[in-house]
Amino acid sequence: FFVFGGTRAALPRASFDLGRPEPAAMVVAATFVSLPAQPLTSKLAVGSPFADRSTPPVQPSADAPQGSALSKAALGLALGLAARAMVRHQKGAAAAAARRPSGRADAATARRAVMERDAVTGKRKKEERPVFPFSAIVGQAEMKLALILNVIDPKIGGVMILGDRGTGKTTTIRALVDLLPEIDCVSDDPYNSSPSEYDNMSDEVRNRLANSEEVPVVKRKVPMVDLPLGATEDRVCGTIDIEKALTQGKKAFEPGLLAKANRGILYVDEVNLLDDHLVDVLLDSAAGGWNTVEREGISIRHPAKFILIGSGNPEEGELRPQLLDRFGMHAMIRTERDPELRVQIVESCQEFADDPKLMREKFLEDNLEFSKQIIIARENLSKVTIDADLRRKISRVCSELNVDGLRGDIVTNRAARAFCAFDGRTVVTEPDIKKVCTLCLRHRLRKDVLSTMDNGDKVQQVYDMIFT
Repeated sequence: FFVFGGTRAALPRASFDLGRPEPAAMVVAATFVSLPAQPLTSKLAVGSPFADRSTPPVQPSADAPQGSALSKAALGLALGLAARAMVRHQKGAAAAAARRPSGRADAATARRAVMERDAVTGKRKKEERPVFPFSAIVGQAEMKLALILNVIDPKIGGVMILGDRGTGKTTTIRALVDLLPEIDCVSDDPYNSSPSEYDNMSDEVRNRLANSEEVPVVKRKVPMVDLPLGATEDRVCGTIDIEKALTQGKKAFEPGLLAKANRGILYVDEVNLLDDHLVDVLLDSAAGGWNTVEREGISIRHPAKFILIGSGNPEEGELRPQLLDRFGMHAMIRTERDPELRVQIVESCQEFADDPKLMREKFLEDNLEFSKQIIIARENLSKVTIDADLRRKISRVCSELNVDGLRGDIVTNRAARAFCAFDGRTVVTEPDIKKVCTLCLRHRLRKDVLSTMDNGDKVQQVYDMIFT
């Protein structure tokens, strides 16, 4: 739109397509052009979204020209440029349509129809890149166990995976997507809000339910979102929707990666190389389970409860202790030394590279069995009990190891219950605690520069002393 001395002159909306560079450039240029066709009474129209309400209106001087020839010439130039851009755009579109074969046009129409149908049904718009089957991964039992237990009980708090390069850390984490169960979500909510769990609802869904409105519910897989190292803070937290601001004059919030990862998994590869300001954002969200955005005149908060999974090579840099403590589990990955296992890994990698679809079909049944076992464990988790004597022994282990805080006690109890549910039982035993104790306490020990013993060995040594 153009602004003339307190009035708007709107051009046809259909003539501007933000997906094409030339008209979009005209829109942006035209939006910020203020040409006084009549006596100037303010910098911008009162109704304009870009109006500066903090600045008093500028009163014209007594000798100010009224409707000068310069203003009229500038107005004619702007309108002429806009009309020229529209004509060139229409001619280019017509020429492209004429050159396109009929079969290609039909295919393009079919693709658009499929995408629209997918948007309605909530399914994926296109087939994603195939991932390595989780059940085909050889070795690395500690890492796979930590990932499965976090899917069963997200309150464990995530897992940090450190190890040598080329040991399959990223491959294993991405393969977890095949095992993720489906959850109930409000279909028109961008934060994956739960229709029944009050703590996992956004403020908008809560208000709708308070007003006795019906909310549409859809089944979705637990989301898995990648956080790249080069991500900016506004892309992670969310920012103002520029498109709506320019085209509609409305201040709207564009959700970021934390909103997409709510009730799901947030994966950070090479987390030890993540910028400090992004680490602060993750710490803030992980602590309270909510993301608060205060920027560009927008004040909004939304739920951001996610399973934080990170991977990295300790040789490339240390992880901040504040962030390391936020991970519920810590898995150390070593390079396989058994020649037979190394040959199996090489053969499976070659098989997947030759025909990914065939290999995924080969391990489809195993993945489904894993997935069913996880779903059953999630349903039975609330029925699992742990004896008070075992709880006291867990706390004694943490106290003997001088673990700061109580996160070690809490996470160990939860991980033992999750392992028991995964094994199909309802009563936690000592072997369950031994299986998860090292994963939950290894990274919580204080550093001792004079000690040559691995932290995992220390945990096992203290466990054997107290439980035997």
